[in-house]
This record gives sequence, C-alpha cells and structure tokens, in this order.
Amino acid sequence: MGKITGFKEYERRSPKKELVTERLKHSKEFVKPFTDQELNKEAARCMDCGIPFCQSGCPLGNVIPDFNDAVYNGKFEEAYDILSSTNNFPEFTGRICPAPCESACVLGINRSPVSIESIEKHIAEIAYSRGYAKAKPVLFPTGKSVAVVGSGPAGLAAAAQLSKAGHQVTVFERDDKPGGLLRYGIPDFKLDKWVIDRKLKIMEEEGVVFKCNAEVGVDVSVKELEQYDAVVLAGGSTIPRDLPNKGREAKGIHFAMDFLKQQNKRVGESPILTEEITAKGKNVIVIGGGDTGSDCVGTSNRQGANSVTQFELMFQPPANRTEAMPWPTYPMLLKTTSSHEEGCERYWSINTKEFIADENGNLKGLKVVDLEWEKDRHGRPVKFTEIEGSERELPCELVLLAMGFLYPQHSGLLDQLGLEYDQRGNVKAQEGVYSTNVDKVFVAGDMRRGQSLVVWAISEGRECARKVDEFLMGVSELESKDAIPVL
Repeated sequence: MGKITGFKEYERRSPKKELVTERLKHSKEFVKPFTDQELNKEAARCMDCGIPFCQSGCPLGNVIPDFNDAVYNGKFEEAYDILSSTNNFPEFTGRICPAPCESACVLGINRSPVSIESIEKHIAEIAYSRGYAKAKPVLFPTGKSVAVVGSGPAGLAAAAQLSKAGHQVTVFERDDKPGGLLRYGIPDFKLDKWVIDRKLKIMEEEGVVFKCNAEVGVDVSVKELEQYDAVVLAGGSTIPRDLPNKGREAKGIHFAMDFLKQQNKRVGESPILTEEITAKGKNVIVIGGGDTGSDCVGTSNRQGANSVTQFELMFQPPANRTEAMPWPTYPMLLKTTSSHEEGCERYWSINTKEFIADENGNLKGLKVVDLEWEKDRHGRPVKFTEIEGSERELPCELVLLAMGFLYPQHSGLLDQLGLEYDQRGNVKAQEGVYSTNVDKVFVAGDMRRGQSLVVWAISEGRECARKVDEFLMGVSELESKDAIPVL
C-alpha cells in the first residue's frame, strides 16, 4: 500500500481544464495533466482494500490497487505493465470511460472516490513518453489467420490479443481510417485522433494488417472470409433509434452520429461525401440526455450555434445516491459534462410531439409537452402522463436525435453470412463462447451484446479473442478477466 493514511489526508483532485472561452475556439483536448505531486497524492488516496470492489466494478477487471501503489512509489513501468495486462487501450479508457470502477471504490462510501480514470490516463501517457509502450514482436507464430471485421474498440482489442497469441490478423474497416466509434463517433476534444494513430502504429509494427474502405458484403466479398481460419465480427450497433413523429420529413432533423461523424471528418481533413450538417447560427435541440447527446452539445457550441438545448424524456436524476442506488452499484446520478459547462439549457421530463416546418419544408420549431412521472417507492420510473396546459412550441432549426441504437446493420455482411439474430436484433452467439451459428465465425462487442460502453467493447474483444485462440489451438494462454494475472 502506498500511504496508509493517504485517504484521510488528501481530498480528491481532478485535472484542470482550459477556460471555456479558450477551448471553444478549437476541437482539441483541453484537459491538462496532473503535476507529479498531484498524481502522487491522488494515487496515495487508494485504500488498498481487502476486497477491491473497484476491480470488480471494472468490466476489464483492472488491477487498480496494484497500479495505484506502483504510481505512488514512482514505479511507472511496473504500473503500465499491471494496467496493460488487463487493458489493451488505457490511453482510450483513461479519457472516455464513465469509470464504473470509481462508483465501486470503497472510499466512495462516505467520501469522493479515487480519480482512477485520470490515474489510468497518466500511466499510459508516461509510458509513451518513456518508451514503455512499444511494439512487442511475436515470438512463436502459429501459422493461423484471423479476419476481424470492424476496427472499433471491440475489433481492435480482439485483433491485439489474437496477434499477441501469434496469429496473423487482418482487420477490415469500411471507413477511410481505422478506429470505428473511437475515430468517428467521439469528438476530438474528448479523444484526439493522434492518440488512436499512435496505438495503431504499434499494432501494425506487431503485424496487424488494416484494410480500409473495405466493407465486407459490399466492397469485399463475404466469400473472401473463407480463406481465414477464423472470423471475428466486431461491428457496432449502428441502426439509430428514430422519432417518427408528425413532421419528421422536415429538413434539419439528423441522427446524432451523422452529425458527429461529419465533424470528426472535417477536423481530421477527411472528405465529406454527404449533405453538410452544421449548427452554425442555428437554434439546436438535442433529443437524448446521454453521452452522445452531450457530445452533440459540445460540437454544436464549437460550430457557433445560436443556442443549444438538450431534452431528456426521464426526470432529472438525483445528485447523490438514494436507497435505490446503494454502493457499490453504478448509480444513475445527475451528470454534468464538460460540454454542459460550455453552454446548454437542459430540459427534463419533456416529450417532443411534433416537428414544425416552414413553407419551404425547413425545420423551424418543435411542439413539446412537459411530463409528470409516477415513481415506485424506490424512486424508479413507472409511467408518465402529460401535464395539461404545458404544450408549447420552441424555435429550432436543427434537431439532433441522440436516443441510442437498436441493433447492428443486418443488410450486407450479416444477412449474407446467414447469421441468426436474438430477440433484440443483435447477432446471436453461444453464451460465454462468442461463437455464432456459422462455422468459425465469432462475434463480439455491440454487435453481440447491444449498445454499450467502450470499456465493455474492449472486454468483449479480449474475451472473444481468447475463445477464438482456444478454437484454433485447443488451449489459450491469453489473459481472461476471470483469471486476472498475478504480477
């Protein structure tokens, strides 16, 4: 344990950020690093609990107390070895993970939890600066080949692990650059794309081959997959949830991911081949209160929106845990993101009734109504009713639908392979094995379990890789979160 009384002596610290007025002028990351002293004190707050609930709260099973201890003692190479033994991409999760580990931190029972996510990011960045993060050549090639379809977090994790096991891995990506959601779904101000490219370079040095502009089932024949000894499907949950209300055909209503992807291409200087979507000079309403909606808020402000408003159908969550959210469960608390800090009016318990267009078919407003929620004794939602007399119109020239995703795209690859789907429309897989009804075809990530977190996608990719390795070799030495290595 780093410092026995550290959790008593130091209060939680979060990294400082650029002033709002400054960061709105660009699309780069704006969170500043800890000083050496701040990082040391934050690591010292870890209690090194007898039962590390933080570790079980992490979908990857990160060995958090151990790397906190190493950070406190200045052993950063050891800290990176511990962290990277369970997480292929701490440079990603240290920036964009909602940190369920912190919700499970024992210190969080009556004080602020340890800033685990920030420590993770610092470990990764120090490792790169000191040369600890580098390609590791494969010592014993197996002669087996694996195709990974999709280069999002699940696909990259599966590729990295299978390459580590000695297999020749080829990753197919339908976009012009690898990264999937990481590159085109998450704004640069949260995850600068040089961070992705830096890691991809290491993976390429280790032997992973990336084929871009290669949509299997369209640009690449499904038959081409037959030459591989195994196939991992790791596409995302890409069919968005729509809002087919009256007036939906009005010009100015777009899905959030179309808006975000276009902005990321614009920042990354990639060609935009679709109709331009911009918030500049417009009254923007984002429908959906999650992280994707928050990303739309931050992007709209950077584009120069006249006003930005975010709608959430549900009631405003509490600021602190209730009896319905006991520690160490992940609590549904009020979340104010950096994008909200930059300027956004938030409406809770509100429902969109109609989209209103002008005589030219352009969106000019929304008809909305306030809701009253009936809750159970634990404060959980049961049903809602519209509040009489609350119906009104709000001016709006751009609506961004950020209400989540339904399931992966069926047409093309999935239908051509003849895959079975579950009741939610995801690819059906044998539980715990990740294998589909098609021989030697496996599935991982959102395509299997539905829309989820990046950290869950990485976990899925790693676990799937282990099962593929077992399928190919009969046994696997790849790490599993069910058997966390002792270092």
